[in-house]
Amino acid sequence: MRERSLSSVPRAALALLLAALAAQVAWHALAPGPAARSAALAAAPSPALLRMAALGEPVALSKLLMLYVQAEDGSVPMDAASLATWLERIAELDPKAQYPLFAASHVYAEGGSEQRKRQMLEFVHTRFLADPNRHWSAEAYIASAAKHQLHDLPLALRYARALRQLGTGPQVPNWARQMEVFVLEDMDELESAKVLLGGMLASGQLTDANERQFLSEHLKAMSKKAGRP
Repeated sequence: MRERSLSSVPRAALALLLAALAAQVAWHALAPGPAARSAALAAAPSPALLRMAALGEPVALSKLLMLYVQAEDGSVPMDAASLATWLERIAELDPKAQYPLFAASHVYAEGGSEQRKRQMLEFVHTRFLADPNRHWSAEAYIASAAKHQLHDLPLALRYARALRQLGTGPQVPNWARQMEVFVLEDMDELESAKVLLGGMLASGQLTDANERQFLSEHLKAMSKKAGRP
């Protein structure tokens, strides 16, 4: 009997097959040994194993694994390193997906230890570097989280600077590119903040009259605070 190609298999049947195979892969990767693993999630499967399990449907497998991770973390909170690795594997399967970054920054970084918070922010930053114009909003969020939740201004500056330098697409709003100015100001790096903001105003990239007026007045206020013209 002649074999049918994979493309001729109904999508519903393919989805069931994918789910079954993914479950089998997860079972072999995560099944506890003689001593039950109850305190942490086991290591994520390798990228090669996940590619094999995806059967040409990496987006479907990505979503399936995201559900798995959420269920596992809901029962037994994962350690930061394992969680970050799982999220990285999921994002590699579907690089366009926003949800793994959202979950990392808005869910997993909101609770737990400071180490876990920092690891989640770094995961988001790594994905931003891979596709800055797609993931600019996630980078803006973690810059704010580093500032307001971790109270780590150098880290916030690192994220905000990367956003300004790499988020160059038309979809990236001006306020996101300006975050670096306000972090520098909070760090009392007024001269650096003035130079950066002055350059933005002089470049012509800010075309909204109200925005230009607000930032021009803010630049004057910073100059007055610094005691320099």
